[in-house]
Amino acid sequence: MKFYFVRHGESEANLLHEFSNRGFKHGLTERGFQQAEQLGMKLGGVPFAKIYTSPLKRAVQTAKILKKHQDCPLEISDALREFDTGVLEGKSDPESWEIHTRVFNHWLGGNWEARIPGGESHLDIQARFIPFIENLMQLFSGKNILLVGHGGLFGSMLPLILTNLSFASIEEIRIHNAMPIIAETRPTGLFCTQWGETSL
Repeated sequence: MKFYFVRHGESEANLLHEFSNRGFKHGLTERGFQQAEQLGMKLGGVPFAKIYTSPLKRAVQTAKILKKHQDCPLEISDALREFDTGVLEGKSDPESWEIHTRVFNHWLGGNWEARIPGGESHLDIQARFIPFIENLMQLFSGKNILLVGHGGLFGSMLPLILTNLSFASIEEIRIHNAMPIIAETRPTGLFCTQWGETSL
């Protein structure tokens, strides 16, 4: 079984540097649509059993473009939503990003109870993401699944489920827009075989 974790294409929120993790706003930019289309053509030869996407607009738009190149169902799942940034939602100032970075660094250091006021802790995200992945492994054994989500979500969760990646390695490599991260099931667990264009 293989998982294809894909961050959405470039979004309006990316350009605005705005926290936009609630509601249904800030869709893809023109470049984001192009990125998604290019990825869709690239993955067109991969047979997916199902596509799952975050409910946020930028992810849904990306998933719908990818689905044009696939003959499989598409489902929205809250498990793939970007983590809630609480009081920072809608903000874009440097001070807010400093708070975000500080909390994220707490997570990387193992303080999983840290959170932005009004937002999710690392433990909260784990509670919705990890059971979701475990369930998919049971439902789709031997098949390919495409998951469209977000940089913050994948950056904070993938080190917990991919046996050959750590939080330290995630800090060193970025998760770019419309970049596939491929992992396959092995006897020891999920193993990351490709990070963007780099084979592992």
